[in-house]
Amino acid sequence: MSGMLRVVLGDQLSRSLSALDGLDAAQDTVLLMEVMGECEYVPHHPQKIALVLSAMRHFSAALAARGVAVRHIRLDDPDNTGTLTGEVLRAVAALRPSGVVATEPGEYRVAQAMAGWEAALGLPVEIRADDRFFCSLPWFRQWASGRKQLRMEFFYREMRRATSLLMEADQPAGGQWNFDAENRQRLPKGLNPPKPLQFTPDAITTEVMALVAERFGGNFGRLEGFNWPVTAAEAALALADFITHRLPLFGDYQDAMAEGQDTLFHALLSTSLNLGLLLPAQVCEAAEAAWREGRAPLNAVEGFIRQILGWREYVRGLYWLKMPGYAALNALGASRPLPAMYWGAPTSMACMRAAIGQTERLAYAHHIQRLMVTGNFALLAGVAPEAINRWYLAVYADAFEWVELPNTHGMAIWADGGIMASKPYAASGAYINRMGDHCRGCEHDVKAATGPKACPFNFLYWDFMARHAESFATNPRMAMPLNTLRKMEPARVAAMRAEAAGFLARLA
Repeated sequence: MSGMLRVVLGDQLSRSLSALDGLDAAQDTVLLMEVMGECEYVPHHPQKIALVLSAMRHFSAALAARGVAVRHIRLDDPDNTGTLTGEVLRAVAALRPSGVVATEPGEYRVAQAMAGWEAALGLPVEIRADDRFFCSLPWFRQWASGRKQLRMEFFYREMRRATSLLMEADQPAGGQWNFDAENRQRLPKGLNPPKPLQFTPDAITTEVMALVAERFGGNFGRLEGFNWPVTAAEAALALADFITHRLPLFGDYQDAMAEGQDTLFHALLSTSLNLGLLLPAQVCEAAEAAWREGRAPLNAVEGFIRQILGWREYVRGLYWLKMPGYAALNALGASRPLPAMYWGAPTSMACMRAAIGQTERLAYAHHIQRLMVTGNFALLAGVAPEAINRWYLAVYADAFEWVELPNTHGMAIWADGGIMASKPYAASGAYINRMGDHCRGCEHDVKAATGPKACPFNFLYWDFMARHAESFATNPRMAMPLNTLRKMEPARVAAMRAEAAGFLARLA
């Protein structure tokens, strides 16, 4: 072989991938690798493993159908070395290419491995930028340079200007950048969100599911009910289904929670985006077209586009700007082990039971469940950052470290001390009650902060505030809760802190 070996990772399944640019089908070989090292660095949900492996096999088949030579290493190949580096070495030994071409990976640990390939192979290795994002990493570094605060809202406005998405000349559509204030309604009685499009597993997915069941059947999560898009064509259908049936009300109810409603009006497109089956420009342009054609209101479309053009691009930039030190930050000194209820142990808290139960069934929960239920609990309880980060990375089908770590570390548990968010997203049971109906069927009383029926979120919230009052004293956004805490009777504060101590001891 005199051509190039072109490496495609499991979350790079895009025909437009930079590693495939200039592909010579007559001489080059594309390498895809299913390896145990990637399947078990955290105990991934079985649906997540099945999704990635199935999508990789479908992508290989599509390349082969176009006449491209593909070397696809399957997980159960008896010669599989179990690592990405091992399989690249094996492919080079077998094929004798003139060089290797890859696209920069999404995760720091993989980038570290890739950095050693050229020396290990004795061949030129070209690692190209991942241009599937709106914002290049150099552009983000330039934007961040010299700024005291790296706030997403200002980054988002720059991205709106750069892309012209939802812009009227040089002004934001509708006269404002952000319609978030309109997007905080709870789900009214009688409104039943439409079910997302169903994707029945085909022969490839069924074969993968059997392999995953055999090798990873003991992991947290159910494999039954697998329903994720695994090809670009299926992902495009999922996008069209969301735009038509759920986007119009997505904005109003994007922060809502409801018992028995797993998906509400959410898009369920993050897995397809993060695997490369959909491109962010494709998704944002489809949403913008729906608004311009009168098929969806501006508050819904702006809120949706902000999640992709704003948050998704921002967290990627922040991850690569701050790694590797970012992962080790622990601004609040949190050290508690992850409670067993996160892995399915019984809990009396209805909201936690719903979010974790749904996660176990679907490998999915929407952003408010992740941030204000499971994340908020971990924040208030002082769960160690490494423990809660590993959990989020393991249990969600869309979780890759570049997107998971900043969202968890910065937003959910404030381990970065304010690099991302200006204050901790701490909340008592009142927030959960305002945005959902879980409290109605809960054995805890959402209005009580002490006593046998007290809502744990209430006493944990005030214990958290008391524990960190000194360090929060200089944060103006924490002034209101700290002022409330100071006005409380000392005996009441002591009682709530005692409740918290007893509850956390029982959890352990």
